[in-house]
Amino acid sequence: MPHFLNTQDAGFEAAFTALLGMKREDSPDVDATVAAIIADVRARGDAAVIELTARFDRLELTPETLAFSAAEIAAEVAKVSPEDRAALELAAERIRDYHARQMPEDAQWQDASGATLGWRWTPVSAAGLYVPGGLASYPSSVLMNAIPAKVAGVERLAIACPTPGGVVNPLVLLAAQLAGVDVIYRIGGAQAVAALAYGTESIAPVDKITGPGNAFVAAAKRRVFGKVGIDMIAGPSEILVIADAENDPDWIALDLLSQAEHDESAQSILVTPDAAFGRAVAAAVEKRLETLERRAIAGASWRDFGAVIVTRDLGEAAALSNRVAPEHLELCVADPEGLSQQITHAGAIFLGQWTPEAIGDYVGGPNHVLPTARSARFSSGLSVLDFVKRTTLARMTPAALAAIGPAAARLAQSESLEAHGLSVQARLDRLNSGA
Repeated sequence: MPHFLNTQDAGFEAAFTALLGMKREDSPDVDATVAAIIADVRARGDAAVIELTARFDRLELTPETLAFSAAEIAAEVAKVSPEDRAALELAAERIRDYHARQMPEDAQWQDASGATLGWRWTPVSAAGLYVPGGLASYPSSVLMNAIPAKVAGVERLAIACPTPGGVVNPLVLLAAQLAGVDVIYRIGGAQAVAALAYGTESIAPVDKITGPGNAFVAAAKRRVFGKVGIDMIAGPSEILVIADAENDPDWIALDLLSQAEHDESAQSILVTPDAAFGRAVAAAVEKRLETLERRAIAGASWRDFGAVIVTRDLGEAAALSNRVAPEHLELCVADPEGLSQQITHAGAIFLGQWTPEAIGDYVGGPNHVLPTARSARFSSGLSVLDFVKRTTLARMTPAALAAIGPAAARLAQSESLEAHGLSVQARLDRLNSGA
């Protein structure tokens, strides 16, 4: 059974704080192991990657077979059914159209002093995407990572997708093809992250690494950050649903289970002002768990981390949601747009009972790579902005330098940075001399 909380109970605040503080991440102490793997890859390059792939993925490779060949990709893609291809193509089109609207614009203007100021956006040159491998790999994640990079203008895009025992998901290769990926490496783990960050004889280094992975991948991303950029350190999936009684309890139950089935550490929370409705949803979850294919995983998630919270009203529900800062937030209420104005912290918001979170995982358009573990308080989901950088522009005229330069020289003097001040003052002296 999930945790049942009521905001009017005397012990609610302590129980809610405990719910927020639950440790859901499976974080074994892997940092020392990962550090050794990264050092090995940096020192021995291809040889280290090949040995580690044989050890962890039971796959024997050579420098020539680290990446899929064009013929191998074509052969695997040919196995995809027309129906699956059509669905993936629709998803790619919608994701591309959505992200195209995110592209920021360059700007330039002249201020009152006559100085010209502005900024310019340029893409990173190369990006690497990590895709968990085998039959459990998700082609939707390929689209969500690769398409924003291509829309941003990234010139070279590489994927690291482990294939344990040589098992390949043809849909992943098709998704990479549709997204414009340049090379697909059949390697994974910390060794793949290290290879993408530092490069080997056969693997060119990238500038940014995105995509989810296990504890070893997460630790590797932490360690290479600074050498390359990373998107985020993703934790277990989560969903919070705010729902009134004018909903089908079975629909809400399925929405909660859509995240619970990801991982035993995933978290699904229902917040409602109607206690009877909360009990009906909990009963619907239990009924669905009797037949759900991934019931062992979903059941453990719901039992250990699931919650039904009864509030006084929807305003209080929104306030609690902001404290949770969920990865996914569904507003299944009569006026979802109005309630959404009270939401300040959420990775993605799904408005109304006809907008299940699962639509966002595949064909909605917005990105499904979202902040977890309450990090929506200070971060956003993956977007085109993750693959571009802003360079500022400034041009002084003699008149502009004369107008603002003395203040710069004065501030440099106050900070005891003599050369700073002199570099400005030398130009001011030339202007003042009339030379």
